[in-house]
Amino acid sequence: MPDTALTRAHVAAMVDHTLLKPEATSTDVRGLVDEARDLGVYAICVSPSMLPVRAEGVLVATVVGFPSGKHHSLIKGAEARLAVDQGAREIDMVIDVGAAVSGDYNAVLADILTVREAIGFDPVLKVILESAALSDDAIVEVCRAAEQAGADFVKTSTGFHPSGGASEHAVKLMAGTVGGRLGVKASGGIRTAEAAVAMIEAGATRLGLSGTRAVLDGLPR
Repeated sequence: MPDTALTRAHVAAMVDHTLLKPEATSTDVRGLVDEARDLGVYAICVSPSMLPVRAEGVLVATVVGFPSGKHHSLIKGAEARLAVDQGAREIDMVIDVGAAVSGDYNAVLADILTVREAIGFDPVLKVILESAALSDDAIVEVCRAAEQAGADFVKTSTGFHPSGGASEHAVKLMAGTVGGRLGVKASGGIRTAEAAVAMIEAGATRLGLSGTRAVLDGLPR
């Protein structure tokens, strides 16, 4: 058990309980909702094709442009708008990672703005950087673009990129850049209580977990 003052309930309230596997079925999603209620998590996050989801008492999030980000901005905007119309209250969008790698931060800004404008300012918008594929300078610039575009969170990873998922270094850099003005979601490869606590201590204000129960079971009640 990690040496921490964070309790199971405290961490659960920061978790997006996530199911984004391509083979996920509607039965799997119903199980996700039931488990989310049992665990007391903040939200569930599912693929947009699984919407609408009957999840009374559980906030529903979904992903846009997932997992590559290589979708036209107008497609991302339309996908996000449809998801909101189908009950999603939070949107996790993937940027065009290649634009960030090449230093075209105006394109990144325009991409995020398109989604923000498509859904309005009521739904929460999280911007997925794919931080393991970016330099530190690129991480900082994308965070600045996300803030300028009106995003609510910056998020480390999809969990599907071969470069890896969340890291304490990336979370610290992101948190330092947005300075508490935006939330920071750590996601991708967080499988233990120790890893979850490390991300929170680095500055994460939300966690994306697929193995949520195993993580929470390692925390004090």
